[in-house]
Amino acid sequence: MDSFRAPENESLLSSSSGPARWDPFRRPLDSIQPWHFRLLAAVMLVVTSLSLAENLAVILVTFKFKQLRQPVNYVIVNLSVADFLVSLTGGTISFLTNLKGYFYMGYWACVLEGFAVTFFGIVALWSLALLAFERYIVICRPVGNMRLRGKHAALGIAFVWTYSFIWTIPPTMGWSSYTTSKIGTTCEPNWYSGAFTDHTYIIAFFTTCFIVPLSVILVSYGKLMRKLRKVRSNTQGRLGTTRKPERQVTRMVVVMIIAFLICWMPYAAFSILVTAYPSIELDPCLAAIPAFFSKTATVYNPIIYVFMNKQVLYALKKSPSLSIRWF
Repeated sequence: MDSFRAPENESLLSSSSGPARWDPFRRPLDSIQPWHFRLLAAVMLVVTSLSLAENLAVILVTFKFKQLRQPVNYVIVNLSVADFLVSLTGGTISFLTNLKGYFYMGYWACVLEGFAVTFFGIVALWSLALLAFERYIVICRPVGNMRLRGKHAALGIAFVWTYSFIWTIPPTMGWSSYTTSKIGTTCEPNWYSGAFTDHTYIIAFFTTCFIVPLSVILVSYGKLMRKLRKVRSNTQGRLGTTRKPERQVTRMVVVMIIAFLICWMPYAAFSILVTAYPSIELDPCLAAIPAFFSKTATVYNPIIYVFMNKQVLYALKKSPSLSIRWF
């Protein structure tokens, strides 16, 4: 039963010889002004509301219009589903806890938020890696004229969810843990632990859920960019004209990946820093910025998908009940 015991967050509790210990499940952190929490609650309300509305609109419009039911769009919808669920769980909980100033919902709600945000976040990253690999297959044609079909998209999506679950469930079962952050209103993997077993999980997690999908993205687009340079130098030929729609989709996916990485790289760098130096002293408000900033990624992807895809934009405008969320 020890694996199900609420872990003692060493980064948040003082030593027994120091001041009274701060319990993030019972009261706010004294060093943070109440208006800071209210500001974070307001930010999360805006981000969560926009994300839920936008991603739901993308999901519904894609399944409503037959011309949008293409394999590559299924992967993008999978990304929207992950972003929607991140906001529904992590965004909603974060908004409510910041209203109170502490994680009043208790330990198991903390585990739920930590797991959900991590799980759905990795699903989103692997979905982008899948899109990058699909663009590489379509544009570079390493296996001839093979294209992403419905069964390929289904297999890829099943892999993404299964793989992400396998690597984010261990902290709920005793291999590391999910615990409150420095500010005490969000939950995340226990980056601050100095225990050897916790470090082994963090190393395995970063390798399998960050380095590997990022490598897939970088390698795919490295080869893709070289191919597109050759295409641009041959614009008078058949290759330059027949692949214009594919290049438009490729540009859209590139922008989505860049936006995602801009949002998540600061948090990834922060996590690596505190894992390498668990005893590092950081201002709780400053330490909270990367985590909250990463949540804004759920807002950008549907915007990019809609405004860089003329078919989706047209379909959305034809659906008043959905377009009201945008226009």
